[in-house]
Amino acid sequence: MNSFGRLFRVSIFGESHGRSAGILIDGCPVGLPLSEAEFLHDLERRKSGAKGTTKRRESDIPLIKAGVMDGKTTGAPILILFKNSDIDSSAYEQMRHTPRPGHADFTSFQKYGGFNDYRGGGHFSGRLTVGLVAAGVIAKKLIEPAKVEAEVVEVGGSREIEKTLEDALRKKDSVGGILSCRAAGLPLGLGEPFFDSVESLISHMVFSVPAVKGIEFGAGFAGSAMRGSHYNDEIINLQGQTKTNNAGGINGGLTNGNDLLFRVAVRPTASIAQSQSTIDMRNGETTTLSVKGRHDVCIALRVPVIIEAVTAIVLADLLFIHKSLWAKGGVIHE
Repeated sequence: MNSFGRLFRVSIFGESHGRSAGILIDGCPVGLPLSEAEFLHDLERRKSGAKGTTKRRESDIPLIKAGVMDGKTTGAPILILFKNSDIDSSAYEQMRHTPRPGHADFTSFQKYGGFNDYRGGGHFSGRLTVGLVAAGVIAKKLIEPAKVEAEVVEVGGSREIEKTLEDALRKKDSVGGILSCRAAGLPLGLGEPFFDSVESLISHMVFSVPAVKGIEFGAGFAGSAMRGSHYNDEIINLQGQTKTNNAGGINGGLTNGNDLLFRVAVRPTASIAQSQSTIDMRNGETTTLSVKGRHDVCIALRVPVIIEAVTAIVLADLLFIHKSLWAKGGVIHE
């Protein structure tokens, strides 16, 4: 559905070319200082404007509609709204019945019987991640002193990011990218075995970000080629620190005292100006499509702050569960 979390819960809403997008955050502790100005730095990081990003420019001013009074959270659900203003839906009329290859146009049309909002991808658009970033700002405050940082390390299979972007722009194509994320300062023992392992929950949230197609923790897939004698992280103290971190800071689904490390694969943007073959959903006949409008050449460039946000949301929820268990006499200790 459109919600995630147990004790710290977020619910996402809106469409790419609808009147607004936003987030509802439930479970935030009472009395947390919170102002609209605190959201601006991370929201700016998500915005377009750099080379390789869309020319659509939304102001992304967060409108806190509920849950905050006199600069402090009240304990009620927090509703944050973002108005959509820089909208041009004309380019999507041609795609109403001719789905973009690689996009959700075809699957959403079939699932919802044609009632889906096709403009800009509707509810399936990356536009909705603006709400996730806003929730991430709150989550980052809640997990302090722990910190989450992500960055783009590759674009189109190359570390020469500028050169790769120029080539894709020239060819009217798109490229994907690889992101690296690190969460430092986490307590030991966050998470649960099996279904609520740290990897499971982070993967769940990371894959909710449009265009994400892969994730690996620590040594990841490369670890499958290693011997156990090289992969195993030797423990060096009672705080759980290890000589290496091939496990990515997780053992048995629980944080182990080291930095949480993972990498994310982001696919190339589906909307490209090159002609592609598709079908006309009115008659099933093959046709060609050249996507017009404003689109990112490399959406991965705007994803780091989103990955930070969804990671912080998961960690905030896990910290609340952790503290709840500890308060009830559980075996997890600070």
